[in-house]
Amino acid sequence: MDTLTRIRAFIDVVEAEGFSAAARKVGRSKALLSKYVRELEDELGALLLNRTTRQFSLTEAGHTYYRTASDILKEIDNLADLVRENNTDLKGKLRISAPRTYVDAEIGQSLIDFAIAHPDLSLEILSEDRFVDLIEEGFDVAIRITRLEDSGMIARKLSDFRVFICATAEFVAAHPGLDHPGGLAGVPFIIDTNTRSHNNIRFAEKDGTIFSVPVSGPIEVNSPQATLRAARAGLGVAAVPDFIAKPLIDSGEMVSLFADYLPTDRGIYAVYPHRRYLPAKVRTFVDFLSNWFRKRA
Repeated sequence: MDTLTRIRAFIDVVEAEGFSAAARKVGRSKALLSKYVRELEDELGALLLNRTTRQFSLTEAGHTYYRTASDILKEIDNLADLVRENNTDLKGKLRISAPRTYVDAEIGQSLIDFAIAHPDLSLEILSEDRFVDLIEEGFDVAIRITRLEDSGMIARKLSDFRVFICATAEFVAAHPGLDHPGGLAGVPFIIDTNTRSHNNIRFAEKDGTIFSVPVSGPIEVNSPQATLRAARAGLGVAAVPDFIAKPLIDSGEMVSLFADYLPTDRGIYAVYPHRRYLPAKVRTFVDFLSNWFRKRA
């Protein structure tokens, strides 16, 4: 019996939270899984699981071994995937985290188009605006709309991104102080609480110097679509993602403010864990999205 089989049995038991549940999940007997885990413990000379008739828990050594062994098995599986798979024959499940703003907007079609192009690959998409922990929560890849910051993840830029500061022409005419970003401090502002510093709007001088303007207003909501609706109703100024606001600005329904002061340090990124052997399904997904945005630039 090889060590990898014993390790897989141990991980199956831990992730299923018990021998019986693991046996049902993987189609092996409870006795066989118990035998594999016991042999692994004998090989290591350490107890990995506390077993009683009603309780199941990891020992301290078990916690340590589980974290490292899981990473090792993922690398082994990814290596096999790299050798075995090709971009026209992808199977299995791809777990994706993406902002709700992205999924609900027109650019969310990119995910549908990828699914159409790879019918044998199952997509599980979590649409949330929080930053998930890809490793802890088991995601293969995340789409993030942000300023790129240093992390343990690998990021590939898919598209440029900026936020439009916009309001109706009637609102701008009624507030003549809006000839400089500093004027926002004195007018009603519709605040999208999804942004990291939602009560302060970032701008950039011509020399690249970043400055912030504090804002407040009648509505705070975690939805850029809702902030845009409020601004269209004349309730104030809103900061709205370009892929949502641009059609209304192009049509003249909304007015873009302070275009010369908008920072250009944000983008739409595909982010994935730093792994030596990148799974073919992740590589194919990121390449597809990169091409999708480039064709629509």
